[in-house]
Amino acid sequence: MGKYILKKLLRLVPVLLGITIIDYAIMSVAGSPLDMLTGPRMTEQAIALRASRWGLDAPVWRQYLNWLGQVLRGNLGFSYKSYQPVTEMIGSHIGPTLLLMGVSSLLGFLIAIPAGVYSAIHRYQKRDYAVVSASFILSSVPGFFLALILIYVFTVVLGWLPSSGMTTGGVGGGFADVARHLVMPSIVLAVGVAGTNIRYIRSSVLEILEMDYLRTAVSKGIGWGRVVRHHAFRNALLPIVTVVGMQIPVLFGGAVIVEQIFSWPGLGLITMSAVLSRDYPVIMGVCLLSAVVVLVTNLLTDIVYALVDPTIQF
Repeated sequence: MGKYILKKLLRLVPVLLGITIIDYAIMSVAGSPLDMLTGPRMTEQAIALRASRWGLDAPVWRQYLNWLGQVLRGNLGFSYKSYQPVTEMIGSHIGPTLLLMGVSSLLGFLIAIPAGVYSAIHRYQKRDYAVVSASFILSSVPGFFLALILIYVFTVVLGWLPSSGMTTGGVGGGFADVARHLVMPSIVLAVGVAGTNIRYIRSSVLEILEMDYLRTAVSKGIGWGRVVRHHAFRNALLPIVTVVGMQIPVLFGGAVIVEQIFSWPGLGLITMSAVLSRDYPVIMGVCLLSAVVVLVTNLLTDIVYALVDPTIQF
């Protein structure tokens, strides 16, 4: 196991390097932060001074190498907009994002796994068609549209839930207050998770239910419920683990829009602000973190494979 993990980690290095090169190239093509400084109050000399100070007067490849050199020293640079260290900005905003992603994932899979198994057990029946139809509807609803509907119903009409922020000013941000702010954004992300994964889980369980050894277990008098719980579901876990591993990066990206709508103080909020102001260091810091999350998630998924299926050899 240790040798396998070491090999996987060594393979991740060139992949991560390639991702940063592509990200920096795309970001450079999109425009320079100096373009945002042009105005009647900003002289050409001041812009040239900023370019020299930020290293933007060098070729793009030189800018990338300078950034990479700083990253290898553990320094992600300073924001061009707020002049804060990027590491501190990410550190102060990653907690709310992880909280939102964790609650959304848990809620989504608490819906998707029972619904997928239930649909597979009752395949080709009206209950199966109802669950599959519901999954199509849930996965088809755009997140921003669902968010606006929830805000209108639960904030504007009913006045039950707050529509922005993570805490209420002056309240102190206790558990109950944070939970009330978390309800709507977590529902928006959980709906997408559940709608997408119900069909994957259904297909996985259906494939296992067709195996001969399950028919043998049923013919021996083992109860159908026990067969599903102890045999079918365990062997269907491998594709489900794949789905869970794929969903984490999707949630990480989807949280950007949801956090912007609900003003959730996570990475999505500072990412959108950085993109609009072309804040290179913040954009690259978030992109680097996203790439690491995706690669580490894939590594953990491979490791969990072996725990779920002992026949897998490293």
